[in-house]
Amino acid sequence: MRILAPDSQTGGPMERYRFTQLDVFSSRALGGNPLAVVHDAGGLEEAQMARFANWTNLSETTFLLPPPQGADYAVRIFTPARELPFAGHPTLGSCQAWLDAGGQPQGDIILQHCAAGQVPVRRDGSRLAFRAPPLLRSGPAAEDTRAAACRALSLEESQVAAAEWIDNGPGWLGLLLKDVEVLRAIVPDYAAFNGLKLGVVAPAGADDPCQFELRAFTGAYEDPVTGSLNAGVAQWLIGSGIATGDYIAAQGHALGREGRIHITTDGSDIWVGGEVASRITGTLEI
Repeated sequence: MRILAPDSQTGGPMERYRFTQLDVFSSRALGGNPLAVVHDAGGLEEAQMARFANWTNLSETTFLLPPPQGADYAVRIFTPARELPFAGHPTLGSCQAWLDAGGQPQGDIILQHCAAGQVPVRRDGSRLAFRAPPLLRSGPAAEDTRAAACRALSLEESQVAAAEWIDNGPGWLGLLLKDVEVLRAIVPDYAAFNGLKLGVVAPAGADDPCQFELRAFTGAYEDPVTGSLNAGVAQWLIGSGIATGDYIAAQGHALGREGRIHITTDGSDIWVGGEVASRITGTLEI
């Protein structure tokens, strides 16, 4: 609804929108990846969305919109710098925010529409899970790309078991390490990334309840818990036989987070799930 206070930038009236900030991929409060969601955002222009996402300075901010025919809701996904066609934790967080606001799916599977197309989401006990979208680019990385990735992460090439493109939109290059302690000790040299987005995975320790541990580096910062990366990694690990069934991955250890990503298979489909909880609810005036 419109309010009387003028916008200091334009002099025009501001509008009020329902707002939710959620914690995605952790059962521990403040242990996952935060997401800002603006509800019923059809009144916002793209420039306003981009400006607000830049202001929140979260890895992603999403805007819920009326869906096209066949979908339950539509979403636009923005980082502080650009719009993304798809991202994982924004998918689960947006879905939970839509459900919490009274959204009623048309069927057992919730259909989210985003720039990458329709993404199915399903309830998985107390969790939500999205179906991993097709990889846009896959296969082994060239030797010079692999070497550049190692330099950016200060790794010896002998510490890397494999390097694969696992790009489902954001542009991920995956590195499989032999030792989880090497993964935990990574100190990135962001100046050396040259546009690479690197997802690093290693088998977890024998006594760890998780089977794999991951870290995600976007070229400017480390992302705490990353659904799109875990989707690509799961397709890689399961498709190559490195992972032989359902598994749980940990992410965020280096940042003091407790991300837990539940990977399940259903025929040829791979589902990426996790706990989602609202932490902040209120209104946005913009």
